[in-house]
Amino acid sequence: MKLTTRNLLLTLGMILAIALSACGPAATPTAAPATEAPTAAEAPTQAPTQAPTQAPTAIPAPTNPDIILATTTSTQDSGLLDVLIPLFEAQTGYKVKTVAVGSGAAITMGQEGNADVLLVHSPAAEATFMSDGWGKDRALIMHNDFILVGPAADPAKVKGLGPSDAFKAIAAAESTFAARADKSGTSTKELGLWKKAGIDPATTKPAWYLETGQGMGATLTIASEKGAYTLTDRATFLANKDKLQLEILVEKNNSLLNVYHVMTIDQAKWPNTNYDGAIAFLKFMTDPATQEVIGKFGVDKYGQQLFIPDADKTDADLGL
Repeated sequence: MKLTTRNLLLTLGMILAIALSACGPAATPTAAPATEAPTAAEAPTQAPTQAPTQAPTAIPAPTNPDIILATTTSTQDSGLLDVLIPLFEAQTGYKVKTVAVGSGAAITMGQEGNADVLLVHSPAAEATFMSDGWGKDRALIMHNDFILVGPAADPAKVKGLGPSDAFKAIAAAESTFAARADKSGTSTKELGLWKKAGIDPATTKPAWYLETGQGMGATLTIASEKGAYTLTDRATFLANKDKLQLEILVEKNNSLLNVYHVMTIDQAKWPNTNYDGAIAFLKFMTDPATQEVIGKFGVDKYGQQLFIPDADKTDADLGL
């Protein structure tokens, strides 16, 4: 049977109605329940962008943390030890008892077992200390120089002379000279300069030769008060210059070099010596970082180095 256009439209309408009745109403989607914002305690922790910094490892305490350092007064009076000792203690855990005396007295302390390590500036006496078996290790540390200082009036007219001529002029003018007379490195140097000048005031004891028996700082004060000449290391003079009525008159001569070494005590002589602490101090003093501190010491205040670091040199390099 042929379908007319009308019959075709009716047939399609019926099919569409049946299809619509078979389908249920479209389900309305249910919104997902809102998630409550996490509390501060529940909020997820964000992964750190870098690993947390680890706490510094504590320095293990040395078995025997106490060491006795016998040293010259110049290292103390100049202020150098006030910088170096705290650094050493912080880096190693050792505690240092510093005894600042003349180099001769410091060396005697080592011979008597009353010190663990020495920092001194008397090369000839040091060489004897080592050759006699009292010392085990000896290391070059630094140098500065000796200078002859005196009143601005310069009664003996020594300014600009060489050391020997200056000492001869002081003796000829009978100008007051303040001598430490304490067997220190400075005293030893001074006596050597008098000997080169052919004069021996320590034996003849003329009235103008004033023996103080004091350290460098105290001797400079006495020289200033008495209008006297004296031999001093440059570092101690510069550190005290503002309190003194003294001027540098003789300087920068090869014979005025002032060299410092560290020496440890041989345990074969004194078994109870703290050798571990002594060698730790020697290594600290020769370490490049410490040598840099030594080289910079005093520059900001005085405009010049008070000590020249020498751990990378030999005694021969300094003419010893």
